[in-house]
This record gives sequence, structure tokens and C-alpha cells, in this order.
Amino acid sequence: MLTVRGWAFLVGSAVLILAGRLLGMQALYVFGAGGGALVALATWSVRFPRPRLEVYRELHPPRVYAGTESRVDVVVRNAGPRRTPVLNLRDPFDQGRRQARFLVAPLEPGETARAAYRLPTERRGVFTVGPLEAGVTEPYGLAARTTIVAPASELTVYPRVDAIAGLPRARGDDPLAGAEHPTAVALSGEDFYALRAYEVGDDLRRVHWPSTARLDELMIRQTEMPWQARVTVLLDVRRRVHTGDSLEGAVSAAASIVAACWQRRSLVRLVTSDAVDSGFGAGHVHLDAIMEKLATVTASQANRLTDVLGSLSRAGNAGSLVSILTAEAATADLERVARLRWRFGSVTLVLFERSSYEPTLTDTRGGATSLHGGTVVRVDRAGSFAAAWDQVMATRSLASERS
Repeated sequence: MLTVRGWAFLVGSAVLILAGRLLGMQALYVFGAGGGALVALATWSVRFPRPRLEVYRELHPPRVYAGTESRVDVVVRNAGPRRTPVLNLRDPFDQGRRQARFLVAPLEPGETARAAYRLPTERRGVFTVGPLEAGVTEPYGLAARTTIVAPASELTVYPRVDAIAGLPRARGDDPLAGAEHPTAVALSGEDFYALRAYEVGDDLRRVHWPSTARLDELMIRQTEMPWQARVTVLLDVRRRVHTGDSLEGAVSAAASIVAACWQRRSLVRLVTSDAVDSGFGAGHVHLDAIMEKLATVTASQANRLTDVLGSLSRAGNAGSLVSILTAEAATADLERVARLRWRFGSVTLVLFERSSYEPTLTDTRGGATSLHGGTVVRVDRAGSFAAAWDQVMATRSLASERS
């Protein structure tokens, strides 16, 4: 309750009273007693009466990508019958490492004040904003009182996403389809998966008359489900192959690939070396779930990469595979990734060389890194991940056009 100045004033008053008794000087008693009374009055003034406040805090938006802006709006309303004193608002951020401070002038009953500030979003993660504290200090600065007026909120900062070229589409069995292979219709030579009810605008030539007669409702032959690209992004998060900088680069690369494939309406899936699997999905909810995982992922002591690669070799995996590793990964790990070429339509390896995250060191694998039957995107000190990725994808697309 007492400030540093208040405690110093109280100790000084006690010293004056003691000195007055030892020296027999009545004036010192008077000054000491007056100082003690002033401290008591200051303490009472900040305790009673307490202002009644209605405080709201909103984050716009509560989920952002690293490097973009997020704003906090604070609304303070005097819900009491008396004029408020000057309020000192303090809103801590990132577990109190940083904070926003601002003063609110006295508010009349029913009056509202607004304030806003921007949050730093240079680092990915889930950060706590608040709780918001309102402080009242008496005019002499001897006593203060702090009250929590708004609960804590959470800001989720997704990894940085670079605008990169999309991954070329690769065919494969659809794990979301109702059958592994289409069923052939001998009469028409077309493939279909199911029957459905007639909808306005359907081609009447696709009416399935036997089912229509049996169900007494027009039934349309559902042709083969439109093929949709599927992309699996494998992120190596083993602690022994990462530094802080390499992990951030790998996570940002994974987020960029997921976002680029999602924008092309592909089914995307995130798999990490500690056996986290998001499953295939589409839509904003699925994308947000993957990005939230990437926002909070940390280097893991678990070394389950071999088991994860084994699970990817089983049936039900198809489409494209993008594996993100560093130069610290063993050659055997790269060979296991290469062996997945028979299961997936295409395999791409994003390899962060040591010079990309430790510029003073020399790359150990150099340009000899290869992936049998796959594509390698090497990220080194010469350029960013986005530049390396776009260059390889452009070369790959040109080769596909020529073939």
C-alpha cells in the first residue's frame, strides 16, 4: 500500500519522534507526529472510497502472423456516483517482460475513456496480455493502491509466412474417399462412387432409372469425386539437430508451405518428428489448427523420426511429401525419406545447411546433397528459404512442361 516514498517518510517520522525523546525537544515530537499522521491520511485516501470501474480490453485480431500488427483497445467507464481520481493503467505483456502504461484523466459519473496500443509480434508463440491493473496514487505519492480491473487475454502469433510458389500437384489414393478405387459402370464406361438425389440443374442424362424406380425419387449418378491434391509436411523438431535459429527457419518454412498449398485448395497435413499428426484437412479451421501448433512447437528431446517415417510408408499416405530437415540430420535419415518415393507421388526435401543459421560455419554436405527420385531445396547463406524454394519449383515446373 505504501510507496517507497511513503516508507521513507514513515521511517523519517519515527526517527524524529525518537530524537525528540532523546534530546528532549518538543518540536521534533510535533514534526514526527505530523509526518505519521500524514502517512496515515495518505493510506486512507487511497483505500476509501474506491472508484467503480467497468473496463474492457479487446485484441484486434487475437491471432496474427509474425511481423503483422495486432492492436489492443481498452475502454474504461466510470460506473460509480463520484468523480474518479487520476488512474494509472498498467497492462503487462509476455509474462511482464514488457508492459503498456498510460494515465486516464478523472472521469465524471458515466463518462468513458478509450486508449489503444500495439503489441510486438516479431516472435511466434502464445503470449499473455494482462491482467490489466488500475492504480491510484495520492497527491504526495506516499501511498498507492492497485486493482485488477480486466482479466488476462491471449495473443497467438503464428510463424512468419513467406509468399512462395505452390507445390506441383501429385496424384495418389484419396484417404477421404469412400472407396480405394472407382467402380466401373459397364454400360457407360464412366466411373462413379455413389448415387445422390436430383438437384435443379443436374443433367437428366445422368439419372439412374433403376434406383429412381425403386426409391420413387429422381436419383443422379455421382461421378468420380473430383481429384484433390494432398500434401504432407514433415517437420523435424529433434533437439539434437537444431539450434534456436534453425528451428525458427524450419518452422517458418513449414508454415509457408502449408499456407501455399492450402491457398491452392489442397488437403494439407502436418507431421512432426515427435509423432504429432494433424491429419488431412481443408478449410480455415484446419489451417488455424496447424498454424497454432507451429506457433507453439519447440525442440523436442524425443527421437521418433524413424517411427514417423515408418508410419508414412504405410497405405493411406499419398500425394506429395515435403520433409524439412537440417544438415545435422544423419545420412540414414535422408535415405529413409528417399525410400518414401514409392509411396508418395512426389518427395521434396528442404534441407537447411549450417551456413543458413550459423553464417560463420561451412556447409558439410555442399552441393552433393541429392534425393533419389525426389527434389532437394537447399537453404544456405546465399539466400532465403523463399528464394531457394521458388527457384527449385520454377525449374521443376519447366522440366514438367518440357516432358
